[in-house]
Amino acid sequence: MRFKRNAYTGRLGKLNFTMEQYNMTIRLSKAGKMPCRSWSLQALTTCAGSVGTNGKLVDACKGCYATQGNYRFPNVKQPRESNQKDWKRTDWVADMVAELDNDRYFRWFDSGDVYSLKLAEKILAVMVATPWVKHWLPTRMHKFVKFHAVFAAMEALPNVVVRYSSDSVTGEVVAGRNTSTIIPASRQYYGSLTVCEASTREGKCDRCRACWNKAVPVIAYPAHGKTMLKLINLKEVA
Repeated sequence: MRFKRNAYTGRLGKLNFTMEQYNMTIRLSKAGKMPCRSWSLQALTTCAGSVGTNGKLVDACKGCYATQGNYRFPNVKQPRESNQKDWKRTDWVADMVAELDNDRYFRWFDSGDVYSLKLAEKILAVMVATPWVKHWLPTRMHKFVKFHAVFAAMEALPNVVVRYSSDSVTGEVVAGRNTSTIIPASRQYYGSLTVCEASTREGKCDRCRACWNKAVPVIAYPAHGKTMLKLINLKEVA
């Protein structure tokens, strides 16, 4: 193992643990396309940023992949629902750090979002304590001022990329930040947009790690799924 003891000092207080205290309750998942594991929550119910000022889902969240397909099955939902309670444990940060001992890349929120400031602070603690792991955290919670300081602290770490998710399905981005957006699958994009290579590899990342790269400002995901494609067609006709 990488260590026998670790500590984090910050707003969360001091967390000390040994491997003997390690409580195996962490529930991680691995999507078929991803080169790494992920810690996730249920989609939409933890996604306050998915709702626009009109009280309706923003375009990018309509037809969300994490509400369809395998994500609908009870055995897939169960660990995400458990995670929503589990992160509140006192030992959660210590357990996460121990669990990531052999990981090199990690994604936060294959589904769901960092809906709680206290959760965001705990995730920051995990990031600080695992400098050997490259962390990628996509989020729409940047819309809420109370998250700005903790996201800034995450972004200051050399091993972390926080990507502010755009609400657009036609390529608009969150200016001035590492960000991601959705683009019509039928259109070619150039310039500052780095198109996700998984769209040309049967949905698999393969060796690409652009999402974890601070030097890549914008990741563009080609739209897929009937609901999303229908929405884009309606927008383009309008």
